[in-house]
Amino acid sequence: MKMTRYLKKNKNEIGLSPQELIFRGNQKIEKIGLRLIDFDESEIEEKSIKKASEIISYNKKESVTWLNIDGLHDLKLLKDLGEKFDLNNFILADILETNSRPKIHEFEKWIFISVKILEYDQKIETFTVENLSIIFNERMLITFQEKKGDIFEPVRDRIRNQKRTLRSSGPDYLVFALLDTVIDHYLYLLSNFSEKIESFDEMLLEEPDKKVIEGINHNKKELNHIQRGIKSAKDMIFALSKLESDFISEKNDIHFKELVFNINQASDSVDSLRELLTDQLNIYHMMISSKLNDIMKFLTIFSVIFIPLTFIAGIYGTNFDVVPELHFENGYFLMLGSMVIIVILMLVYFKRKKWM
Repeated sequence: MKMTRYLKKNKNEIGLSPQELIFRGNQKIEKIGLRLIDFDESEIEEKSIKKASEIISYNKKESVTWLNIDGLHDLKLLKDLGEKFDLNNFILADILETNSRPKIHEFEKWIFISVKILEYDQKIETFTVENLSIIFNERMLITFQEKKGDIFEPVRDRIRNQKRTLRSSGPDYLVFALLDTVIDHYLYLLSNFSEKIESFDEMLLEEPDKKVIEGINHNKKELNHIQRGIKSAKDMIFALSKLESDFISEKNDIHFKELVFNINQASDSVDSLRELLTDQLNIYHMMISSKLNDIMKFLTIFSVIFIPLTFIAGIYGTNFDVVPELHFENGYFLMLGSMVIIVILMLVYFKRKKWM
């Protein structure tokens, strides 16, 4: 199923309360999946669960609990989570609004964050977007994805392999690790995309044709799509780095400020690629214009050469009774020779003037 690339508003949603619990996205998977990881410095528990009530006991533990939910169309499940973990309807409504801009909002018992995950579909050669929602407090973190994916598998592997910093820190550091993974994925996609864009430089120098301009325009449209996700994520990351909350420890402040540097790098990469695409468009139009000028130049020279030849042929093609040269025994050959000499002299002249 193709993911939403642009903002779409259903007419039936106009005028509804911001707290109205309606799934405003597209269903990406058939079955909801719940994956739980509970860990501290010495122990880890990882399992799949079926309902929200199974996680209640973890809310009282001193360990860090990460619940990941794949799929957002089960309103009953979200309402159960809301009741059991005191999530107000503003949070739940934001989770269900998958087309909204990345944002951050601090509530009394939770911090809510949303950001876009970018993926590249090799089959259709386009970027797709998935909305990621994160809520966390001092002991628990819950992530909501539109479909099951493996983007966070490296973070899970770090937890399994007992990486000290991740296992000994709280949910706020885990949030940093997840957001850092999302931004690193931005940079990875931009790196691959830049190679694709740069490949058009050689094509431009070889033989610019319709396929080249179509490819450049396609890349420009895709880059605009990427830019929307990264630019809005940049605003959210900047707000997060400035947030003063009891749910974010002072020792982890530096990590969230590091995210600002990384997202700025991604944003700068987008700007550089936009300039490169603009340059490619300019080069294409310049080469097409140059090619057209060469054609016009050739046609002009061709026309100029034939002007005196046409003039001569026109004079001797007149129907006057008395044209002395017509009665010369070798008149026809003299006329052809004159034409050849005129052509040669004109070509030599054009060559010296470097007009050809």
